[in-house]
Amino acid sequence: MRYDCLSIAGHPVVETPNLDELARTGVRFDRAYSATPSCVPARAAIFTGQSQEKHGRVGYQDCVPWKYEHTMPGEFSKAGYHTQCVGKMHVYPARNLMGFHNVVLHDGYLHHNRNKYSIPVQEHYDEVDDYLHWLRQQVPGADLTDLGLDCNSSTVARPWHLPEKLHPTNWVVTESIDFLRRRDPDKPFFLWMSFVRPHSPLDPPQAYLDLYEDADIPDPPIGDWAMTDDPDLDGLSPYTSKGLVPKRRLKKAMAAYYALITHIDHQIGRFLQVLAEYGEKNNTVILFTSDHGELMGDHNLFRKSLPYDGSARVPFIVNDPGNRLGLGNGKVVQEVVEMRDIMPTLLDAAGVAIPDSADGGSVLKLAAEESGRKEWRSYLHGEHTQGAQSNHWLTDGKEKYIWFSQTGEEQFFMLEKDPQELHNAVHDVVYQDRVNYWRSVLVKELEGREEGYSDGKQLIAGQKPVTVLSHIRSE
Repeated sequence: MRYDCLSIAGHPVVETPNLDELARTGVRFDRAYSATPSCVPARAAIFTGQSQEKHGRVGYQDCVPWKYEHTMPGEFSKAGYHTQCVGKMHVYPARNLMGFHNVVLHDGYLHHNRNKYSIPVQEHYDEVDDYLHWLRQQVPGADLTDLGLDCNSSTVARPWHLPEKLHPTNWVVTESIDFLRRRDPDKPFFLWMSFVRPHSPLDPPQAYLDLYEDADIPDPPIGDWAMTDDPDLDGLSPYTSKGLVPKRRLKKAMAAYYALITHIDHQIGRFLQVLAEYGEKNNTVILFTSDHGELMGDHNLFRKSLPYDGSARVPFIVNDPGNRLGLGNGKVVQEVVEMRDIMPTLLDAAGVAIPDSADGGSVLKLAAEESGRKEWRSYLHGEHTQGAQSNHWLTDGKEKYIWFSQTGEEQFFMLEKDPQELHNAVHDVVYQDRVNYWRSVLVKELEGREEGYSDGKQLIAGQKPVTVLSHIRSE
């Protein structure tokens, strides 16, 4: 879910009443990013509280074992919490508990699990996915491929074909409600409700698609630096990450994407009602976020992994219904926060010690009612291996510098003046001091990295990208 798809953030179309209420009565972090914006590395940051340099996953690669001494659910479990995840984990092996007492798993369609004989460990999809087992009990012979939509198709949409209660989004909430029933009443609990949607496939229930199909949906922003032709007709591919998509197809995809978000919002409202019925709402701290965004046609780009805000910037809301933490109602925080900050934040909220291995920080100090800027990171370094589009980027929330490691191409955006990243100002004379400053920061960030992108004096383009750093591969 991208950062701007909240009514309270000013989106002109999307309806998110329950998330708006969490933000209105809690704290919204307007400059939240996923430093490595795809599922696997982002979730490594969530689980470990670590930067990508430390947890070692700097791009998307499946089938690399997850072996971390300290994890967020593990620390909660050790502290006496009853811990549960419902939905997406995206770890390896798929049934790795990562410190949870129990996982009710639905990772979505994972190609390496489907293609059974292409991986060393034959962990076939129908052997590991709990949602699929449950769905087939309701609808014999059902499969996730029945709609003909691929999990990485961001431009093709159609409505969910079964009763809404069978949709994966409803299932996550149904199973989470059942956890409230089955949990140990003598223990506090930590529950991770992990929705696959609004990640494609774009398959909202018809009632939600109806909300947006005839809406006046604004066209995506197209920067002066964006591709404007499509000689290879990439935009016609259902799996495209770039290209000129037929307008009607794109509008349908955008409508379905927004519909999936409203669907999740309503299901979150459903869960909050039951949480109150169990008497636990005022005794629970809620954090809502996403592991990455979705470009959805911004600059004629799609999906994730790239450094632009549509891909890398996410919603991030902290709500404390019982008002035990002294958070400001309706406060909007502008400091840059990231996935690595989730683990320290929730452990801090629960009074559980934060392990030394975490290099993120608790955002509660930023969210507290007292005013004034707290000591916090001055900028964020993000990156993602992506073939020829492998990239590194830096932002303080006001400016953004991007360096494409394979070509040496640079981009610079003044986010305060140009929030949609429409103008690449890297060659503007007036900003050369800022470009030089950010380039020097990245030189230092990458100095000593195994890829050889920096010698401490300059950036070196064309070095071979590494998706998983050696200290993780060797474990």
